[in-house]
Amino acid sequence: MHHATPLISTIVGGIVLAFILGAIASRLRLPPLIGYLCAGIVVGPHTPGYTADQALAPELAELGVILLMFGVGLHFSIKDLMAVKRIAIPGAVVQIGIATMLGMLVAWGFGWSWGQGLVYGLALSVASTVVLLKALQERDLVESPQGRIAVGWLIVEDLAMVLALVLLPAMAGLLAGAGEATGESAPGTGEVVLAIFATLGKVAAFVAVMLVIGRRFIPWMLERIVWTGNREMFRLGVLATALGVAYGAYALFGVSFALGAFFAGMVLAESEFSHRAAEESLPLRDAFAVLFFVSVGMLFDPMVLVNDPWGVLSTLFIIVVGKSLAAMGIVRAFGHSGQTGMTIAVSLAQIGEFSFILASLGVYLKILPERGQALILAGALLSIMLNPVLFHLLDLYTARRKRSSDPQPA
Repeated sequence: MHHATPLISTIVGGIVLAFILGAIASRLRLPPLIGYLCAGIVVGPHTPGYTADQALAPELAELGVILLMFGVGLHFSIKDLMAVKRIAIPGAVVQIGIATMLGMLVAWGFGWSWGQGLVYGLALSVASTVVLLKALQERDLVESPQGRIAVGWLIVEDLAMVLALVLLPAMAGLLAGAGEATGESAPGTGEVVLAIFATLGKVAAFVAVMLVIGRRFIPWMLERIVWTGNREMFRLGVLATALGVAYGAYALFGVSFALGAFFAGMVLAESEFSHRAAEESLPLRDAFAVLFFVSVGMLFDPMVLVNDPWGVLSTLFIIVVGKSLAAMGIVRAFGHSGQTGMTIAVSLAQIGEFSFILASLGVYLKILPERGQALILAGALLSIMLNPVLFHLLDLYTARRKRSSDPQPA
């Protein structure tokens, strides 16, 4: 028997270490996500000891991205978004713009081009779905007014990042700048506009197919499987839908796996089987999401904290201070209370999945320098670790205000 098993050793090493370090993180009242990222650091090339396969990890991460985006689509609710559209849509758009401009300003200080700064700033502008929902659930805030605003805000951010992931490859030549990526001259404005329209045309064709055919065929197919009473086949059907639509979107329309998976989940979310599909696919989504975060951790070099402290602090400042103050100011400008503003600000004071995906794509397209990806990963790790602390401080502030407002006994 052949004993060279890089696939098995990479999966086993990543899962086992993620479990151990995720459990330790939970014990320390930190998000398990921190443990998963640290597991990637341990098995990565920048630390001594066992090193996971560097070629297989990105492919496993791609599966993780597909299933993560499928999950985002499953939980996407137009009704929830419309309920808070007056603040969530303009608020998220303005906050993304402010965070991106701050990122571009810092990138200019690093001596980067405007294209590199744009990708860097966008990656810092979007919060982690996993971290935000977990924090709200722990405090029973998901159904509260501020919780609904935060979730609606997050949906708009996710949609904006999906659009960014679609347009980034089409604009890669322009953003990379003349001669920076390939040694060739930068494309003209006409070529870029043509590439953007071609990309949007492919996306429109894919969306039309999904809305006209997919939203009828997928629920119909799953309904027939449900009639068989075979739970295993239903679970397999959900997985085949997620992976099949994602791959079909890429192979037939040139659309990213991420967008294909998102629309597969969104179409399925409209069917009566959406809750069951979410439950059945959750274990596999969680497993591959863990591998995605492990693969991201493998890219992180801990020495960036020593070698580039000012870059890390600048990145963290934008995430925790700049983005949060912008969000709080926007919420207050719309007439909401200071309590709601602080809840939204703290909820958004971290970055996660989309930031990793966008940074990885930026490096792959030779737009974002590897230093930028390292700073984004460092900012994500530190902001996710700080987020529970910020929520704890918010809880203390809320409790103190409540005590001071309660009538004192005579």
